Amino acid sequence: MLKLGSHGAAVRTLQALLKADGARIAVDGWFGPATLAAVRDAQRRYGLVIDGIAGPKTLAALQSDHRTPRHLSALDLEHAAQDLGVPLAAVRAVNEVESRGTGFLPDDRPVILYERHIMHRRLKARGVQPDTLAALVARHPDLINPQRGGYLGGTAEHARLTAASRIHPDAAIESCSWGLFQIMGWHWQALGYASPQRWAELMSTTEGYQLRAFVAFVQADPALHAALRELRWATFARLYNGPDYRANLYDVRLARAYARYALEGDMPIAAPPSSTTPATA
Repeated sequence: MLKLGSHGAAVRTLQALLKADGARIAVDGWFGPATLAAVRDAQRRYGLVIDGIAGPKTLAALQSDHRTPRHLSALDLEHAAQDLGVPLAAVRAVNEVESRGTGFLPDDRPVILYERHIMHRRLKARGVQPDTLAALVARHPDLINPQRGGYLGGTAEHARLTAASRIHPDAAIESCSWGLFQIMGWHWQALGYASPQRWAELMSTTEGYQLRAFVAFVQADPALHAALRELRWATFARLYNGPDYRANLYDVRLARAYARYALEGDMPIAAPPSSTTPATA
């Protein structure tokens, strides 16, 4: 992910692509204001999210001369802001800080993280008897376990999902976080999806569907929704990321990203209450 202040060979490659795309910039390996402006111009032309950060989606658009349809668009964020009744800058901030940058792996499968401790819970919730569950834990400790762990990352998480699906396909889907915003599959019913399989199908289709899942997730939690509407970033980060949110400065990063987008002239679609202001630390 290349952004303002980045430097080196990867920036030179980006600048060469931007120059071939028509930007009038130097290929000097420094991501300065001119490169930032060129990245934003390219993102605007290709219909990408305009954040000035050159990640894999921006590079892919520059290399192929078009936006991959499954990638998130600026219009997707506008629709999300309208549905949530929040400033567009707030949705852009959440997308920057809380998303994984891309919802798909290089092989076009969705980004997932399989959670073996959630698989243990979901099997129990689905009525698997204690003795049977204990036997499954003993046989497949990396797939079913009361404790977190066993993560492999990347494409290997799909191998874990495939293996878990042989044990219980629905519980396996429910035991993964999916896409840009890492929404757990076990929320499928509360968020209005017809089945775990339908959830997985849509999360595998486009980042736009992954964003819709995030919108539904926020709307389903009145406290989380209110925190986002009122720009109470510490509360939003705590409810979304858990009590350890301060360790990664989620609230600070969200507030700073929101302030930056708002200062860029990103006017709210729906103004927040006048009594609230974004946190600064």
